[in-house]
Amino acid sequence: MIKTLGLRLLASLVLLIVVPTVTFWLQAITPGNVAQQILGIGASKSAINTLNHQLGLDQPVWQRYLTWLGGFFHGDLGKSYITGDSVTGTLGGRLGVSLSLIIGALIVFTIVGVGLGILSSTGGRVFGRVIDIISTAGIAIPNFWLGVLLIGVFAVQLNVLPATGYVPPDQSASGWIASLVLPVIALSFAGITGVAKQTRDQMLVSLASPYARSLRANGASESSLLFRHALRNASGPIITVIGLIFVGALSGSVVVENIFVLPGLGSQAVQSTTQRDLPVIQGIAVYFTIIVVVVNVVIDIVNTILNPKARAS
Repeated sequence: MIKTLGLRLLASLVLLIVVPTVTFWLQAITPGNVAQQILGIGASKSAINTLNHQLGLDQPVWQRYLTWLGGFFHGDLGKSYITGDSVTGTLGGRLGVSLSLIIGALIVFTIVGVGLGILSSTGGRVFGRVIDIISTAGIAIPNFWLGVLLIGVFAVQLNVLPATGYVPPDQSASGWIASLVLPVIALSFAGITGVAKQTRDQMLVSLASPYARSLRANGASESSLLFRHALRNASGPIITVIGLIFVGALSGSVVVENIFVLPGLGSQAVQSTTQRDLPVIQGIAVYFTIIVVVVNVVIDIVNTILNPKARAS
């Protein structure tokens, strides 16, 4: 078990370098001039050359990459081309917003999805068909369209929740929760349906297995069979799907943050990409990769604890 987790962690650390590296080179080969974009169309060539030199953009791409990589290993992600502020300082205040959104979505689609999956596995064919229909809708409906729909219903028509904005938890706990309700629903809806369908399928297999029939014959209660045995044995594929959905939710958070005007990493990613602010984009790639690594390690640990097969491997 420890060896397996160690190998997963090592692979995750490699990913932590690969993803920002790919991001760097993709941005580096994209046409455009950062200095001219900052100074404007009417800037003179000498002014553009001076700013390029100040930002280090007149250096070869490989040299700029090695400079960034050296700073990365020392915990320095550089400075923004646009504001001159440190990347860690720029993103530090936005990290909490994104974590609130994506962790909230993770909790919601896990709890609600597993609950619906268990109900559908014990509720007969009709309930199962309903879950199938909802799952198809969850996959087909884009989160940006769902976000706009939620704003129209709950913020405009009913006026019970804010349409946009973010309230820090240290200012108002109730305001913080209210500002996250609609974004979390929009981000987690597809995940709910995916987890529910996977849970139902795995629970049906577990409940129809020989060990389940043996437990029933020995007088085990349905609740014990359902939660202590079937759900635990079905947990491996369910947890794996939860991890995959979470990774997909990170990209969805970029769209959701812009729709609900949340000052998180996603909205900053769009703004920095438009401005070609490469150090900030690199920093966001690092932050997102760290989040994926941490969540994947946690999922591996939980899977190892709950799943006897994973513990034995």
